[in-house]
Amino acid sequence: MKSLKKIKKFSLLIVPEETSNAPKSFKISSSKLIASVVIYTFVVFLLGFYVISYTPLNEILLPYSLRLTDSDKKKVDILNNKVNLLAKEVEALKSVNSRLKFAIMLGDTSLFKDDIRQKDTVKTIPKQGDLFAVVSKIISDLFYRQEKDIYFIKPVTGFVSNKFNPEAGHYGYDFALKENTPVYASSGGYIVFADYSPMYGYTIIINHPENYVTKYMHCAMLVKKEGEIVKQGELIALSGNSGIQSSGPHLHFEIWKDGKAIDPEKVLINF
Repeated sequence: MKSLKKIKKFSLLIVPEETSNAPKSFKISSSKLIASVVIYTFVVFLLGFYVISYTPLNEILLPYSLRLTDSDKKKVDILNNKVNLLAKEVEALKSVNSRLKFAIMLGDTSLFKDDIRQKDTVKTIPKQGDLFAVVSKIISDLFYRQEKDIYFIKPVTGFVSNKFNPEAGHYGYDFALKENTPVYASSGGYIVFADYSPMYGYTIIINHPENYVTKYMHCAMLVKKEGEIVKQGELIALSGNSGIQSSGPHLHFEIWKDGKAIDPEKVLINF
């Protein structure tokens, strides 16, 4: 080290490969040599920084994480969280759609247990000995059970803005109503679907005896839950304007028999 410090000048000897050219020598002081090395290193550093920062080579030479600033990393985290939430929502919608398809295709009473059927159809005679009530019950049973064991009432009282028109793809009735109008079960049954669907909004589907199914769509709120048993005339929802297929506040009501939509006017007793 001490001997190197004493050296103040260097001689550079350049010997060409070809023997015909004579060697050349250059003399340079140690301070100039150090300055040249520093300048050369600084220039190389600047060139490398420019190439990595402002050319497409940075995508090859640097990992993606090193190219992000702190604000970019925060944005990436926010986007990742949004993507995860959207993925969960998509999975939830897939589950809802699969259940909705099953409920729409449902045309039998396989989920409607025998004890549920009995609760809906069997009525007890008053124990007070009311002769008028007994006679009324007998007449009612004879009148309604000559052709079928089940009958339906209008789920709401309102103006029918669009009737049954299967040729145009409209399989029920639209009742024009104010939002949050009470919606009642058209007949007693078992709720096979009660959830939100992007197309139909808040929807309730009820399975009834004799292979009947009723649907109540575009509601603002559902009062009853999936799996519950409801009686005829029981409050099940509030009408609304939900779902992308809704063009205004109303209730879309359908009645299906054996897996096929039927005109509600043919079975509603209070139409």
